[in-house]
Amino acid sequence: MNRFSLTVSAAIARVTESALAPYQSAVVRIGFSATWLMFLLREFPHRHELYGPDGPWDWELARQLIDTNGAFTALMWSDGRGWFEAVYLLALLSAALLLIGWRTRAMSVLFMVGVLSLQNRSVFMGDGGDNVLHLMSIYLVFIRCGRVWSLDARRERCAQEARARGERVTDRVGPVLWAAAGFVLVTVTVAGRFHSAWTIPALLWAAWAVQGLWWAVGRRTKSAEPRILLDVIGNILHNGALVVIMAEACLIYATAGWYKIQGSRWQDGTAAYYPLHLDYFSPWPALADLLVGSGTMVLLATYGTVIVQVAFPFTLANRRLKNVLLVLMMTEHAVIAVVLGLPFFSLAMIATDAVFLPTTFLRRVGGWTARARGRLFSGVGPTPAPQSPGPRAQENPEHARA
Repeated sequence: MNRFSLTVSAAIARVTESALAPYQSAVVRIGFSATWLMFLLREFPHRHELYGPDGPWDWELARQLIDTNGAFTALMWSDGRGWFEAVYLLALLSAALLLIGWRTRAMSVLFMVGVLSLQNRSVFMGDGGDNVLHLMSIYLVFIRCGRVWSLDARRERCAQEARARGERVTDRVGPVLWAAAGFVLVTVTVAGRFHSAWTIPALLWAAWAVQGLWWAVGRRTKSAEPRILLDVIGNILHNGALVVIMAEACLIYATAGWYKIQGSRWQDGTAAYYPLHLDYFSPWPALADLLVGSGTMVLLATYGTVIVQVAFPFTLANRRLKNVLLVLMMTEHAVIAVVLGLPFFSLAMIATDAVFLPTTFLRRVGGWTARARGRLFSGVGPTPAPQSPGPRAQENPEHARA
């Protein structure tokens, strides 16, 4: 009983004392923001037909649907072309700033607003990856995803160095962003523009209030207890959101695999043949013909897809086997992106899979990137890798040695 109590205490301390998996969180942030940014840039010439006033799913049809399902979208606040352009540009800007890690807490909220506003405006535009991006944009609000590989991390290191030299560090941008966000929330709420269910508006108000409380406690309170309490709450939300993302990935693969097992074409090993002969999913017909020219290749692709998807959730307890299946799944999505012409679906799934990547591998990739950047821009040798946020924070929540 004593050993059990110690184990429980250690687990609680691990969850509350630090935000786990900082590198995995950063990769998830980079992956989803890059996916959404590239999608918006690719569809920029067609934005009015997809989500704007020139689309077949017009503003009045969207209004009727949203009145029924209570979905959140800022594009329903006005049917003007100028407002649509402003929301689209906001989605672009928030994705770009979240990608580089500038004010990640505020940008994660704006990123969610941009994703939900556009996707809920025209619900029929997407290839499956939009559903994953829709959910992950909400989860990113709860994740402390800017602790490494971000401008926020760089600014924090510079601030710590300045404090060590006895200099006073003042943040003026944060309060300005907070005040501007508060003004917008108050205006929208008073004007009665929130026609959606209460969840997203409540999340926006909660995120705004918590950020103000965090700043006030950090600047105005001399006692350490309030800061420790807020940090513990932030760690719990961060770690809980990571667990949800991991569970979401396992659920996606498990359900996809078990549904495939019930299909006759997946049972006889020919299912991979048919999508490659659909004109809509054949951007490279010659490559598709080459892949399906061998019956053995079709059989291996069909059965291999089912085996990997069904088996993956059961391999999380085995680090090496999990990493092997992770490589196979990411390779499969890369092939789907090229052969079937579904790049953004594949990028969204790869970004989801990244939460399972080993910390040692990610730190090694970060070191390679830092050295390459140093040689490219400075010409004086490698740039030292960012300092680790601590041994506890480096651990992957799904396996301590991963």
